[in-house]
Amino acid sequence: MQQPMTRPGNHVIQSYEVYAEMLYRIALVHLGSRQDAEEATQDTFIKLMEKAPVFKDDEHQKAWLIRVITNHCKNLLGRGWRKREVKLEGVEPVTSDNPEELAILQLVLALPVKYKAVIHLYYYEDYPIQEISRILQISESAVKMRLQRGRQLLKLELEGAEPE
Repeated sequence: MQQPMTRPGNHVIQSYEVYAEMLYRIALVHLGSRQDAEEATQDTFIKLMEKAPVFKDDEHQKAWLIRVITNHCKNLLGRGWRKREVKLEGVEPVTSDNPEELAILQLVLALPVKYKAVIHLYYYEDYPIQEISRILQISESAVKMRLQRGRQLLKLELEGAEPE
């Protein structure tokens, strides 16, 4: 019996099927533009093909991909041609029946990148603080501080938006 032939890059296709949506959401949170998020996601998988790293397990691969897309987004934001504010034009509407959830998501998207990243990974991707620390290559105390400051900024915006 013949073994089925596998094409080079099958691991990339499988990885794309598993992680593309999550990576796109992370890029969208960082960049605020659907087109830029799509490009960052594609670039991340191109880097996966080029580097072809060996991973210990699926969690190691997932963390590597998140780190790559986060760095790529930071590089895009750091370029002179791009403004440092996040514009919501072009962002696909989030499907939710709850207008409060949509308002909070818009506030999260408007946070500075360093707060937005930890808030997104913690609340939307359900990562523990230790894992966020490893992925973003910052200390656990820095993650906790950014979560605290991000929450404070969100609270200030929410209190300011409520009618008195």
